[in-house]
Amino acid sequence: MNRLSSRHLLGLEDAPHRDIELILNTAETFREVLDRRIKKVPTLRGITVLNLFYEPSTRTRISFELAEKRLSADTVNFSTSASSVAKGESLRDTVQNIEAMKIDMTVVRHNSAGAPYFLTQCMETNVINAGDGSHEHPTQALLDMFTIRKKYGKLDGLRVVLLGDVKHSRVIRSNIFGLKTMGASVALCGPATLMPYEVEQFGCDVYTNLDAALDGADVVNVMRIQGERQQSGLFPSRREFSNLFGINRERLKRLNKNYTIMHPGPINRGVELTSDVADGDSSVILDQVTNGQAVRMAVLYLLSGREEGESQ
Repeated sequence: MNRLSSRHLLGLEDAPHRDIELILNTAETFREVLDRRIKKVPTLRGITVLNLFYEPSTRTRISFELAEKRLSADTVNFSTSASSVAKGESLRDTVQNIEAMKIDMTVVRHNSAGAPYFLTQCMETNVINAGDGSHEHPTQALLDMFTIRKKYGKLDGLRVVLLGDVKHSRVIRSNIFGLKTMGASVALCGPATLMPYEVEQFGCDVYTNLDAALDGADVVNVMRIQGERQQSGLFPSRREFSNLFGINRERLKRLNKNYTIMHPGPINRGVELTSDVADGDSSVILDQVTNGQAVRMAVLYLLSGREEGESQ
């Protein structure tokens, strides 16, 4: 039965193993669609999806839009600058007015943690979290896991290092929950000032020394250093961050032989990754982008309630 345990995808913290596996397996089918000459199926014909983005986004928004269009859904794109939000309208009033126009599914990105959950309390549509504050970004973690599994054929038993701003990264949080559920060993690495309080509660190995973290790792998923955080004095300079936590060719020698370099983008080249690493043979950064469409197609399909026979 192709059904997730919830009507919504709000995060991976409580997502069961079966749900994650179902999404990844379903994404395999849709990944094949993206390699066809005509990259479109009638799966969600008649379904209307609202893309409700209260935060700027390029990759995630385009990825969701393309996923929806390639499933033949009708899409509505919401921009705060051109809406009644600029006039002071509340989130509840905004979404209820839009839903009254017969929306079926809502993809939301918001700068406030918990906003997607709030929408489930005041809307009847399926809600998909496209990133909420510093909380979670589940589809990014799912596409990361899909990309890793596609290369290694498994997630169980792999050692994955999540590197960067652990304190504020919603991508890291979702990856922690998803990878651990699927049996991977997770290590966190970054400056002590970018580690959350009681970080040990995540149940991961924690490092503030990059060389130690990389020893014996299979995958390194490097997060963007957010320039807006740098103003808070959480690390002295980008140059110092690059010296202590940047991935360069020399540091790759510490990884297992068949290693993988990942990054959700956009990359600060020369800070998080040197260009030769970002563009090297072991980088799957562009594969992550392509796989993201397949994963988001899978999530939309599974939450839509459509039957398997309608998927192709």
